[in-house]
Amino acid sequence: MKNEEKQSNPYALIPFGIFIILFLGSGILTGDFYQMPVLVALFAAILVALGMNRKTKFQTKVMQLAAGGGHPNIILMVVIFLLAGAFASVADGAGSVESTVNLGLSFLPPNLLIVGLFVIGCFISISMGTSTGTIVALAPIGLGIAQQTDIGVALAMGAIVSGAMFGDNLSFISDTTIAAVRTQGTEMKDKFKANFFIVLPAAVITAVIFAFMTSGASANVNASAPYTIIQVLPYLGVLIFALAGANVLLVLMGGTVFAGMVGLFLGNFGFAEYITLIGTGFTNMQELAMIAILLGGLVELIKQNGGIESLLQAVTKRIKTKKGGEAGIAGLVGAVNFATANNTISIITAGPLAKQISETYAIDNRRSASLLDIFSSSVQGIIPYGAQLLAVAGVAGISPVAIVPFCIYPILLTVSGMLAIIFQFPRNAVNRE
Repeated sequence: MKNEEKQSNPYALIPFGIFIILFLGSGILTGDFYQMPVLVALFAAILVALGMNRKTKFQTKVMQLAAGGGHPNIILMVVIFLLAGAFASVADGAGSVESTVNLGLSFLPPNLLIVGLFVIGCFISISMGTSTGTIVALAPIGLGIAQQTDIGVALAMGAIVSGAMFGDNLSFISDTTIAAVRTQGTEMKDKFKANFFIVLPAAVITAVIFAFMTSGASANVNASAPYTIIQVLPYLGVLIFALAGANVLLVLMGGTVFAGMVGLFLGNFGFAEYITLIGTGFTNMQELAMIAILLGGLVELIKQNGGIESLLQAVTKRIKTKKGGEAGIAGLVGAVNFATANNTISIITAGPLAKQISETYAIDNRRSASLLDIFSSSVQGIIPYGAQLLAVAGVAGISPVAIVPFCIYPILLTVSGMLAIIFQFPRNAVNRE
């Protein structure tokens, strides 16, 4: 059987460039990032990708598009979007969002609410292993906090994204961490130890920065905000079961059912309206689901045309030393993540080459797995066309670009990762045992 060699073609990245220019460029030129709908920009890029590579039949390219959109990670992401949307919709109808916000206002001063939101996001995401599920579940809470205080909506959403990306990078059940350890041939606990001491300073400094940014915050209500404990229980239940390590799909389905029971018990809605709220939650996530599917298809077309391979070769061709090898792994997965907008897929794509680099330059497998996860998560948390920022922006009703400056943790994670490479720490994960 003839061995197929991967072809490198930098021109295959043109459709991705068109997508970025249409999506971000139009917003920069007009000052309105809603001027160009993401789906329109994405579809235009797909049409260009389908028109390339004349040697391949059009029907074959269409099937490649479908295969990319139907990738298991993409479909799982879509299901999480839908369930998280249903939970958020039903919880809001049951009064859980308002009560949870008011509970926070009653027990925490406004200047600590954003720090608290960040910390809760860290715990939920590290327990559930999904940043997107965490974001969609917490976004209504963050929006409520912003509405009842003088804290900006973009800042509140940035805190949620920051907490979500912390757990996505460290959770034992996250797709990214599983992909990182499997491609590098190491153990989850060993990768966690190598990873933890790099990301911990970034998380601590993030909390301090959020505390400083909201030090003068005040509530917009004079009296104590009313809340009902029973209405808070759905969010409390999601937190408890997430911390217990339950599967994210079970957590979100259980939360939707629990919130429905609370709403029915309190008479906030009837059974027919409960079903309607679930449908509304699904509908709210439909555009995001379509973006994820079409972006997955675009990435597959670019990959088949040699675009991803050209990225891999461009990043790795100047590696000469061990430290350069580590920087190469970081740049490799970061570049692929910018192109794919999916941190799990970027690790799966860059992982085999990262493994070769680690073997060539005697980089510990724990270290390479850690670098893959760190730099994919840091990029994923700041790209405005990624699922995380699109999801939180959709709930908040603002441009994802406005949230990027407040994604403090992903930004500091990049800095922390770069310093770890430059100064070669932590020492116990730098050299092979």
